[in-house]
Amino acid sequence: MTHSAFHEGPFAPVTEEVTAFDLPVTGSLPAELSGRYLRNGPNPIGLDDAEAHWFLGAGMVHGVRLRAGRAEWYRNRWVRSRDVAAALGETWAGGPEHDGRDFPANTHVLSHGGRTLATVESGPLPYELTDELDTVAPCDFGGTLPCGYAAHTKLDRRTGDLHAIAYYWAWNHIQHIVVGPDGTVGSTTDIPVSDGPMIHDFALTERYVVLLDLPVTFSMDAVAAGRQLPYTWNPTHQARIGLLPRAGTAREVQWIEVEPCWVFHTLNAYDDGGRVVVDVCRYEGSYDVSILSGRGPLTLDRWIIDPAAGKVVQQRLDDRAQEYPRADERMISRPYRYGYSAQIAEVSRAMVDGNGDLTDAAFANTLIKHDLMAGTTQAHPFGKDATAGEAVFAPSSPDAAEDDGYVMSFVHDPDRGATDLVLLAGQDFTGEPVARVHLPVRVPLGFHGNWIGD
Repeated sequence: MTHSAFHEGPFAPVTEEVTAFDLPVTGSLPAELSGRYLRNGPNPIGLDDAEAHWFLGAGMVHGVRLRAGRAEWYRNRWVRSRDVAAALGETWAGGPEHDGRDFPANTHVLSHGGRTLATVESGPLPYELTDELDTVAPCDFGGTLPCGYAAHTKLDRRTGDLHAIAYYWAWNHIQHIVVGPDGTVGSTTDIPVSDGPMIHDFALTERYVVLLDLPVTFSMDAVAAGRQLPYTWNPTHQARIGLLPRAGTAREVQWIEVEPCWVFHTLNAYDDGGRVVVDVCRYEGSYDVSILSGRGPLTLDRWIIDPAAGKVVQQRLDDRAQEYPRADERMISRPYRYGYSAQIAEVSRAMVDGNGDLTDAAFANTLIKHDLMAGTTQAHPFGKDATAGEAVFAPSSPDAAEDDGYVMSFVHDPDRGATDLVLLAGQDFTGEPVARVHLPVRVPLGFHGNWIGD
């Protein structure tokens, strides 16, 4: 049986959960870094289904604990949904569900309100994890979450509120959800939409929640055809950006049309006088989410939105193919200078479909740093056959300057056949890594993570 390309090479799942202590380190870990680097991603249990999509694998969270200049442990743990627990011969912990859906959250992992949460989009609830990554149960924020949840969140550090945009195929709306610092839902706002759009990410400014209503939508035809991911490119669905005011009672969304495109991820957004600036990794033209392939180029772009004129001006920030953009989380919703992204391989042997299109999901061996004020970039390549995942910024102290800290990423080391947690100095991005924490196993390519400081 020929398996999906998402089961091969750097995507190939691992088959065991591992716990390792006192990890070897090349270089020197900064003593000021005390916390956990966590990353989530799909890791299917068994490969019986040859066509399984990357998005559908059971979530496995990988974590490294740093403290006092030491790498105390590495752990990888499957998220114990009902099916995963059964596959492992365990008893499911039970808990709440949305619309009878239970899924081993595989997309992101974050900390809020005293909980570590693994998240996924399109309806299923997050799963709460212990500090050591064992599964607690599905989380509905103490019974305050009325429906489903989302993969991506944005934390407003001034208010302590965690924002999310949830969508679900059976809804005629999307939902803005605000979870307060106490870990309970403070408010929800339903926003009517048509066609059931897929909304993976959004952006936040001090005045607005920025919504992305783009032409990848739910398809009953895809369901009838047996496609495992029932979202397709819909050329009749107008691409548009929505500005939902964060303040006030009416909170009417202003929708502004844009050219057809697809956006998985935003880098950051902020208010600039009367305008709104949003930086995104943008796929020009149509996008096929079933094979993760766009017909047009993938670039880092800036949208400058003028609400008064009802127009959007687009600027090109970088024409290199890149994804998984991240900024210093302290700068979310505020004017900022620096961003970090992972370069995407232009050619991937395992990722070519029958039409000759290339899948854009495959990571390359390079991380990119953007100085958005100076308009310059720096690249840090690793070895020829290495793969570098999402880059996460960890400040050297809570009040450190925006670029004063460390860029963290899981990087596959082909010489060892295993993965390193690599730390680059933000202010010496092209220099030698500050430290490499040598994990005992390979970490498959995955999605998103966070530095969760103590």
